[in-house]
Amino acid sequence: MRSKAIWLMVSALLFVGLLAAQCPPPATPAPTKVPEATKAPEATKAPEPTKAPEPTKPPAGPTGQLIIGTTDKVTVLDPADSYDFHTWEVHHNTGDTLLVYKAGTTDLIPGLAEAMPTISADGLEYTFKLRPGLKFLDGTPCDANAVKWSVDRVMKLEGDPNWLVTSFVKEVVVVDPLTVKFVLLDKVPYFPLLVATQPYTPISAKSYSADKFDPDNTSGGVGPYKITKWSRDVEMVLEYNPAYYGTPPKTAKIIIKYFKDATTMRLAVEKGEIDIAWKTLLPTDYVDLKKNDKLSVIEGPGAYIRYLCFNCKTAPFDNPKVRQAISLCVDRDNICTKVFLGTHTPLYSMVPMGMWSHTDSFPKRDLAKAKQLLTEAGYSESKKLVMDLWWTPTHYGDTEADVAALLKSALEETGMIQVTLQNTEWATYKEYMKAGSMPVFLLGWYPDYLDPDNYTSPFAESGASDDMGIFYSNKAMDDLLVKGRSEAELRGAARKKVYEDLQTLWTTEVPTCPLFQGALLVVTQKGVSGVMLDPSMFLHYYTLYK
Repeated sequence: MRSKAIWLMVSALLFVGLLAAQCPPPATPAPTKVPEATKAPEATKAPEPTKAPEPTKPPAGPTGQLIIGTTDKVTVLDPADSYDFHTWEVHHNTGDTLLVYKAGTTDLIPGLAEAMPTISADGLEYTFKLRPGLKFLDGTPCDANAVKWSVDRVMKLEGDPNWLVTSFVKEVVVVDPLTVKFVLLDKVPYFPLLVATQPYTPISAKSYSADKFDPDNTSGGVGPYKITKWSRDVEMVLEYNPAYYGTPPKTAKIIIKYFKDATTMRLAVEKGEIDIAWKTLLPTDYVDLKKNDKLSVIEGPGAYIRYLCFNCKTAPFDNPKVRQAISLCVDRDNICTKVFLGTHTPLYSMVPMGMWSHTDSFPKRDLAKAKQLLTEAGYSESKKLVMDLWWTPTHYGDTEADVAALLKSALEETGMIQVTLQNTEWATYKEYMKAGSMPVFLLGWYPDYLDPDNYTSPFAESGASDDMGIFYSNKAMDDLLVKGRSEAELRGAARKKVYEDLQTLWTTEVPTCPLFQGALLVVTQKGVSGVMLDPSMFLHYYTLYK
């Protein structure tokens, strides 16, 4: 085949050549003006060889360090069991939830979820889509399965904060690897607020035990910081997490120094040994340090309240008249003036001032009315109500002894009550609460979620109040609490009326007696910036810098 094709090509070329030879030349045309010679174009310069692109530099990470001082303590670092302000603050900075609060506000925004949830028509199902590519520090994915495992674990282990899940969630369903659905027991208009609380923090099944609490586990979740060192009650070191999905923190390293008392911490901030003095200095310290031109005292809104609790199963505090009488004895103004030097405000409701639906429901101090109620309950100056009043010495700061002493004085002013002060450290205090062995005791409340339900149902709902050592049960109160949760409009007029009625009922039932509300105060060196205080009560480490 190949030789035949060559022969045909040669024959064709010969034929074309013969035709060209037989054709006459064309007629010569009239001469035309010879065009000017076209200037030869300059030789095109050969392009320079393309340089290989410089390797893209990763964006510069955060730098520097800040030292924060506190008199608070870490209890347990396991989100399934931790239930105190400072430990939750550590969780807040080392493990995001599906939804988070925008720092400095009460606005919820997507965190580990890429958007706000979709809600079923009946309000019983909330579906979240997670951001792709999230990973825990141990390299395992933070996906829908991790969310389900973590929340199921909270429900199974029944730690201190489990009620924030078990009271509302029926089950957690994995729809697909990046989609998780919460099926609720009842319609709850504030469920997105719950999802932003620490028991909903996803953690790794590879790093945490499925069957028991890990109180000293520093693995955390997916957050702007990771814990790299921790010596209990001495120091904690947090370094920024380069794999964090969000905006990197302003400062690379945060060191938390734990102080035994406010006096030692004040000296440290005055000497410049710490950059920030956080919770808690003495009221006199804030007054004095405002005069120091090297320091700044920053004040922000607080949703922190203090109150007196009654074990409503223990006589004589199972009698509402006795509880009412004690509530009429307390001298809130005296405590706020003498102990807190005006940095705290008297509180006349369990719903804090500034929160939607708050009313000043409790009456002012009235010793005459208190004596009348005590008489009706069978007491007199010769037959006194003898009682123990419990307080804890370090958990709420160095002022707690003074608060307890002034309460004792106020009650004994009736001449019909005799008070013995008792105290123990926080770990034992919590055990006594659960056991119901403290008849009257002081507590404080930092919000779990920013809604009046959070300031009422834990203390007055049947069953829930047992966890607080109050053991209170009343159908009328339960009905109002359930109604408050079932109203569809989160900030609607009908729901507001429910909480106003509830606050009125509280003044005659008195499972707890509100005392005062505190502001947020933080002292910093002059060069420190980025302090953003808000009702979440957390210090956002990731916004701080100098």
